[in-house]
Amino acid sequence: MKSIVKRFTIVTHHETELINITDRVLEEVKASGVRSGTAFVLSLHTTTGLTVNEGLPDLEQDIADCLRQLVPEEGRSWKHARFLHEDGQMAINAPSHLRGALLGFEVFFPIENGEVVKGTRQTIYFVELDGPQERTWVLQVLGE
Repeated sequence: MKSIVKRFTIVTHHETELINITDRVLEEVKASGVRSGTAFVLSLHTTTGLTVNEGLPDLEQDIADCLRQLVPEEGRSWKHARFLHEDGQMAINAPSHLRGALLGFEVFFPIENGEVVKGTRQTIYFVELDGPQERTWVLQVLGE
């Protein structure tokens, strides 16, 4: 069985941003030579998320708006708003962590006949929730 792990860097440009990584995942799976297995995508950050949805700009904006409405920046007294001695700075991004918890940090797809099995409208999004920053996501392709 093959196990291929690759890391990818994204530079985000907005506080909240959905970045389509579908083509990169599909290309890497195809290049792996795995005919039957699993593609596992994960983020290495707690203030980002991964999600799968229809790839439309208006829906991308709706998702970002919904996350901001579900976990607003203002109007709450977040416990995470405190000085973090280990970081030497104030923690001011509790909403970003909570939005990330709602989305989750991984998605996976089966691989069949060398192709990722997904719906025709399914788009894989890396979701920035505390940007802009440089971020890393990982793809593991497992199989034969």
